[in-house]
Amino acid sequence: MSGKKFRQALIATCALVLSTMQAPAQGLFDPVAQVDQRTITEFEVQQRQRFLRLLGASGSGRTEVIEELIRDRLREAETRAVGIVLGPDELAAGLAEFAARADLTTEEFVQGLSSEGVAEETFRDFVNVQLVWRDYIRARFGNRVNVGDREIDRAVQSARGNSGIEVLVSEIIIPAPPQEAERVLEQAEIIAQATTEAEFSSFARRFSATASRDAGGRLPWTPISELPPVLRPLLLALGPGDVTAPLQIPNAVALFQLRDIRETEAPQRSFSAIEYAAYYINGGRTPEALSRAQSIAARVDRCDDLYGVAQGQPDNVLDRGSLPPEEIPDDIAIELSKLDPGEVSTALTRAGGSTLVFLMLCGRTPALEEDQEIDRAAVASQLRNQRLNAFSETLLADLRADADVRIFE
Repeated sequence: MSGKKFRQALIATCALVLSTMQAPAQGLFDPVAQVDQRTITEFEVQQRQRFLRLLGASGSGRTEVIEELIRDRLREAETRAVGIVLGPDELAAGLAEFAARADLTTEEFVQGLSSEGVAEETFRDFVNVQLVWRDYIRARFGNRVNVGDREIDRAVQSARGNSGIEVLVSEIIIPAPPQEAERVLEQAEIIAQATTEAEFSSFARRFSATASRDAGGRLPWTPISELPPVLRPLLLALGPGDVTAPLQIPNAVALFQLRDIRETEAPQRSFSAIEYAAYYINGGRTPEALSRAQSIAARVDRCDDLYGVAQGQPDNVLDRGSLPPEEIPDDIAIELSKLDPGEVSTALTRAGGSTLVFLMLCGRTPALEEDQEIDRAAVASQLRNQRLNAFSETLLADLRADADVRIFE
């Protein structure tokens, strides 16, 4: 199989946007980061970037790759400490399953990677750490995740869209750059204990970075189908007044309080794709960066206008794409759910909080109606996996807070 066909197979499988960020020149085995005496090298960073780009996967930017390699070191240390390892047969099965997503055998997949400069060890390490961590999280937290019939009923009803469910929600999104992540998570856990709307709103006015903070985080009635997939089961499992556990998103922590829920006669809308644009402004949430974002917002009415704003700058200052809702990063999906086409959010950051995201919704593509029977077991499995993922993110945040993490750039 040629390198060109290999890339096409992978991109057709993943259907995500390629990243174009370039790594700075330096020695391949120079240390880039360190986690409790375990070094991450430039070679590992470049290999992971190249691997993700061949997959067409998101998260292939240098900063994001370094952060994920740090998380991998934390995963490896934790699973090694409790004696969980993957046997040769289990690893071989995992590699074969991954390669099959591109309609390739493991050998064909490895050959294709090699032809594009990606070592077999990069592929093996990537799959191994994910599988071991998945098994560990299931073993540790599986008995704490229970999905009831009522939750499945609501999720099925929401997915079918044959009746409308709307939720009245309040939100808090707290910026959490790496150096403040532990403190922010501790504060978020306190907020999660709020028992009244007034208490939650008070926290929103004090800590939230979203446009809703002045209203105490209160959002208007919203169809559940317009919310990010990650939020729907979490909210449907709550009773009025309940607050979600802290939700880890890039450089921030989010919490949501359900104020009310209702059914409507109007059928729910669902979308096959959401188009959005993100323009990146240096400076994070500094007054200068926020002022520039405000100035840009006053000059643009639609996503096409951002090309003029980005003219003459590097290509990677502006991303624009159309993705299925389930493939959009959680933090971006949360913000997009509050926008109409042409509206803007400046609540998010990247690069450890040093880059402000000027996010604009371009449009939503309605999904075609399908008379497809929904598998309740699959719905229950999805709800279960989402909750296990929340446990995983909380544990990783705790492990990072306790670790000696150093980034040398």
